[in-house]
Amino acid sequence: MELRPIDIARKLDVGTSALRHYEEWGIVPPAKRKPNGYRTYTEEHEAYFQCIRAMYPGFGMAAVKKIMPMIQKNKFTEALWVVNKNQAELFQRKQQAVKALEILKPDNMESFLEKRSKKWYTIGEVEQEIEVPATTLRHWEKEGLITPNRDPESGYRRYNHEDIRRLLIIRTVQSSVYLLDVVRDVMEKINQQSITEARKITMDTLAYMDYQIEQQLRGAHYLYKLIELLKQKGNDC
Repeated sequence: MELRPIDIARKLDVGTSALRHYEEWGIVPPAKRKPNGYRTYTEEHEAYFQCIRAMYPGFGMAAVKKIMPMIQKNKFTEALWVVNKNQAELFQRKQQAVKALEILKPDNMESFLEKRSKKWYTIGEVEQEIEVPATTLRHWEKEGLITPNRDPESGYRRYNHEDIRRLLIIRTVQSSVYLLDVVRDVMEKINQQSITEARKITMDTLAYMDYQIEQQLRGAHYLYKLIELLKQKGNDC
């Protein structure tokens, strides 16, 4: 069955230009061409387009661009493992956000810092304390989000309690939802002694993650339908 681009575009509520972009990106099979050069699509193309539109909200276009070429090469299991990895990463971020929300309660924050009796902490110690890689801490410093003190003798970075407090807030704000420019803007508004805004951001992030997992499951459903269609087509050949 031949389908016109406009027919699919209307079903998916997108412009025909979006369909062309997907084809140019190589995430759908090339369209057939009529003698006049017009594109025509098939039921298989429609399933690809539906899958892409369904997966985008939960996984993002970067993941879609990685997964769909695998599907075209019949690497179905590999594609499913990429989906699984994305879902596992979302779960990990969810756990970190829940933990951060608990730590960011005023009493818990003070308790967290009081248990750290040292005046100064090395970057390795901070890495363990707040579960953020040293490479990320250096990157945040490069981006101007944190400016640790330097040991006057060795020149090594050293962090105090207020630095750790700030890093906890940065870690909370920095998630899949927020770009570093947004983190920087938020940090400019947050006084180091105040964590109310950080808690609000964390709760908003958790709510978004709940939406995201629903969208991931919806996208995975459409991916499964596409795989089943392609398997059936292969069996019919």
